[in-house]
Amino acid sequence: MKAVVANDYGPPEAYTLADIPVPRPGPGQIQVRIAAASINPAEVQVPSGDFREDFPLDFPFVPGNDFAGTVSEVGPGVGGYRVGDEVFGQAVPRALRALAGTDHPSLTTGALAEYAVFEAGTPFIAHRPEGLDVEAAAALPTVGLAALALMANADLQPGETALVVGATGGVGTTVLPLLHAAKVTATATPTDAELVRGLGAAELIGYDPAEYPRDVDVAFNFTLPGDRLAEVAAALRPGGRLVTITFPVTQPEWLGRDDIDLRFVLDMEGRFGGMKEVAEGAVRGELAASIGRRYAFGEAPQAIVDFARRHTTGKLVVRM
Repeated sequence: MKAVVANDYGPPEAYTLADIPVPRPGPGQIQVRIAAASINPAEVQVPSGDFREDFPLDFPFVPGNDFAGTVSEVGPGVGGYRVGDEVFGQAVPRALRALAGTDHPSLTTGALAEYAVFEAGTPFIAHRPEGLDVEAAAALPTVGLAALALMANADLQPGETALVVGATGGVGTTVLPLLHAAKVTATATPTDAELVRGLGAAELIGYDPAEYPRDVDVAFNFTLPGDRLAEVAAALRPGGRLVTITFPVTQPEWLGRDDIDLRFVLDMEGRFGGMKEVAEGAVRGELAASIGRRYAFGEAPQAIVDFARRHTTGKLVVRM
């Protein structure tokens, strides 16, 4: 089969499209013929070598977490899926098993391939509803899960003010419509103004921290590294909430103030909802991923390079 592969640690420019053996499902696993996949930061970060001491990779390594496709083979002991079922979801490379949660972890051989194997008994894979098309389903898993967890942790109240840093990315464009009860100030480029305003932002600012508002009730960080949030924290009122999803995990002493509520959000157990809940939110029209650009499978390595090197909006989707 064809797959995107990294043959050694390095930048995404070194990824290639190669022929590798088709993975077969073992007990409790399903094989999926991938119809579409979307790009996440892990597709750049994991093969870069930054985490090789903690999470060593076997090469060739196939990246890809978010997918939509059709079950093509079912391993022994699987009762919830049959060949021909339409499914979608999120899984992490097997090398990252330690980060995948302790209860029914969602692991994969890599979704940027014609076929991939997934664990069947995980809350992070579900049947794709008829009203959710393949590309939308492939774009939604990671950002949909993040949106559920973020809204459960932010405790946003009607009339509050919010600052969203990273509003134009996959998570930002998914979460913005959910903040309709607040007055939102969002970071964006001038060319992204129409997109961000259409998703619910009341005010737009640039990326210079000098433009951040002051005394906001809650600040969301979706893009800055976790050790560079002091200026975001400075935008909050005393007692305000800083909600962040980026690594390294932010430590309170890095923020320069002790009068705010720091909330790092990472739900690897599905405590705030799994893919079934994401599907239900999508069908109700409450959850949607903004697709910024689409690529053919032969362009998949370039999609990862674009994600790493270019300013992109929403999700980048690869159609197999």
